Amino acid sequence: MATWQRFEEMDIWQMGCELVCAVYEMTRTGEFAKDFALRDQIRRAAISVPSNIAEGYERDSDKAFAQMLTIAKGSCGELRTQLHIAARLGYVDSKVMQGLIDDAERISKKLATLIKHLKSS
Repeated sequence: MATWQRFEEMDIWQMGCELVCAVYEMTRTGEFAKDFALRDQIRRAAISVPSNIAEGYERDSDKAFAQMLTIAKGSCGELRTQLHIAARLGYVDSKVMQGLIDDAERISKKLATLIKHLKSS
């Protein structure tokens, strides 16, 4: 099992929570706030990242943890797609969008590294 005592100690979980807060802030006002379908979906994708990291950690096996990290990684891709769509719709500034995409990509890369480690142990 991982070397952390609690999932809250994991930097990728902390980064995921920060990403959720940024997504909520971005979707709180303007036209984005009125597009209930996209707003709710992008929030769910963001929330899924740290939530699946936590759930996997609490399952107490490397195999289960790796599987949940894979789901979290998929949610990073879903989130990036929705950010591109939001930018095309004019809901979010391209600079803000790119910053959030960069954050999601950093998390995804860290998840990939941890998944690889867990699967090799």
